[in-house]
Amino acid sequence: MKKMLAMLLTGAMVFSLAACGNSSPGNAPAQSSSSSGESAAAESEPAGSPVTLNVTTTYAGEDTNAGNYQDAIAAWQEETGNKINDASASSAETFKARVISDFEMGSEPDVLFYFNGVDSNPFVEAGKVVSIEEIREVYPDYASNMKDGMMGASPADGKNYSVPVNGYWEGLFVNKAVCEAAGVDIPTADTTWDEFMEICQKVKDAGYTPIAASFAEIPHYWFEFCIYNYLTPATHNVLPGSVDDDHGKAWVNGISDMKVLYEKGFLPENTLSATDGETFQLFIDGKAAFLIDGSWKVGGIESSTDDIDNFTVTYVPGKNDRKSTDIIGGLSSGWYITRKAWDDPEKQKACVEFISYMTSDDMVSKFASVSATALKNGVQVDESQLTSLAVAGLDMVEGATGMAGAVQDQVTQEARVPVFNGMPDIVTGKADIATAVTDLLALVAAGQ
Repeated sequence: MKKMLAMLLTGAMVFSLAACGNSSPGNAPAQSSSSSGESAAAESEPAGSPVTLNVTTTYAGEDTNAGNYQDAIAAWQEETGNKINDASASSAETFKARVISDFEMGSEPDVLFYFNGVDSNPFVEAGKVVSIEEIREVYPDYASNMKDGMMGASPADGKNYSVPVNGYWEGLFVNKAVCEAAGVDIPTADTTWDEFMEICQKVKDAGYTPIAASFAEIPHYWFEFCIYNYLTPATHNVLPGSVDDDHGKAWVNGISDMKVLYEKGFLPENTLSATDGETFQLFIDGKAAFLIDGSWKVGGIESSTDDIDNFTVTYVPGKNDRKSTDIIGGLSSGWYITRKAWDDPEKQKACVEFISYMTSDDMVSKFASVSATALKNGVQVDESQLTSLAVAGLDMVEGATGMAGAVQDQVTQEARVPVFNGMPDIVTGKADIATAVTDLLALVAAGQ
C-alpha cells in the first residue's frame, strides 16, 4: 500500500497542537502502533475491573479539535471498557498554573497532554513524570512509530518524556519561474550554504531579488537558520551564557552571515524599511526567488496565486555540523504518563494503551493532517486532495534528520529589541554585532 504523506496546509492550525479524529473500529494498542494504525501488541480487552484514568489536556473550549478529541476518547472507552475522567481546559497561563499546582499538591492526573519545553521543567525535575526510556524497559515498542530525535526532549535533562502529535515547521519556499529564468537549480537536501550563496548570486545577476525578506519587520527566520548553521538540533535551543561562549559565538557568526546577505545585495532594496507583506508580494509576483517562512504560509501562498504549481518548499541549506535536513520546527506538546499512575499496577498498562491509541499512525494522521509530526512513516492522507506545494512540505518534513524549536521563543519581545529591532543598524555596520547580542543577553538575565 502506498505511503501517503501530509503535515501542513494553513497557518492558523499550526498554533493548535491538538489531536483530532474519530478512531476506527478495532482494539486499542497495548504498546505502539504500526503505520496502519493496528495494534502492535496484545488485545487491549481489560482483565478484571475496568480502569478509570484521570486525563488532562488542552483540547477544550475554542480549540478546533476539542470535539474530535471527545469522539476519540468515547471510542476508546467503548472498545476497552475503561473510563476517562476528563479534566481538559483551554491552554492559557491559568491552565499552566493549575497543572503545576496540581503536581505540587499531589493531585496530578494519570495522563497529561501538555507542553514539553521549559513549562514542563517543574514536574520533570521533581521526577513526577516517566521518561519514554523507562517506559520502554517494560513496553519496548512504546512510541516506536516516532522519530526519537523529533519528539521534543526536555530541556531539564535532554530525555524524552512526552509522545507528540503535531506542530509546525519552517522551510525555504521557492518561486520556480524565477529560478528557471535565472538558470539555477532549486536547492535540495544536498545543497550547501556556499552553493546557496552561488545560486543567490546568479539570481541577482539575472535581475531578480534572491531573497524576499524584511529585515525591518521580521528578521527572525534568517536569524534562526543562520545561527543554526553554527549549532546542531541538540544545541540550537540553548541560550548563550555570554557572547564569548560557544553559543554566543554561534549567534555572532550567524548574525554576521545575515550581514553578508545584505552586503551582497541578496535582499530587497528596501529590506530595511519594507513590511513583510511587501516582500512576500515580491515573491508571489515573480520578482524574488526564495522566502523562509512557516508551514502556516502554505495557505497564504495558495490563496495568493492561480498557479500554485509554480511554488514549492525545500530545506534551508546548511553548513558546518548542521545538515540541510536539520529543520526548525516544533512539536511543543505531548502525552505524559505521571509517576503516580505508572506506579499504580492497575493503571500503568491502561495509560500505555491509551497514549498508544491516541498516537498511532492512523490517529495522528487525523490529528495532524495540516502540520508536522514525528511519525517515522509520515502522515497517511490522500495526496490527491492536497496541492503540490502541500505535498512538497510533507516530503520535506518526512525527510528531516533533526528538528530544533525556534530559539527566539525563549526570548521575550522586550529582550529581542537589541538584535531584532536593531537589525537595520547591525547589517549596515552602524551597530556592533557582539554588543547587540550582549545587550540582548543582559535583558534576558534581568528577566525582561
